[in-house]
Amino acid sequence: MQIDLLRRREFISLLGGMATWPLSAHAQQPTMPIVGYLSSLGQAVSVQFDAAFRRGLSQMGFVEGQNVSIEYRWMTDSYDPLPAMAADLVQRQVAVICAFGPPAVLAAKAATRP
Repeated sequence: MQIDLLRRREFISLLGGMATWPLSAHAQQPTMPIVGYLSSLGQAVSVQFDAAFRRGLSQMGFVEGQNVSIEYRWMTDSYDPLPAMAADLVQRQVAVICAFGPPAVLAAKAATRP
């Protein structure tokens, strides 16, 4: 338990440079944590950010598909779908939402408010 808590703290501090919202501590956590990735950049534009994000996770010992799962959501033509995307991540009970860009940050913040 102590090691899991330490790894979770390391993971959260890795994401400290990004806007993150841990979700309910009382929610049941799956055996493999799920990270919600919400970007206000289009998928084609955010390729470099996505790769850096996965590299950072890997440096902390989290490898997508092995011990962490990532739910990706990217903006398409407008910012309008971002609130629904953020709400979907909350409904899926992700452990944390990493939001990239001010519109995504605002959508994630609004979706995690009680």
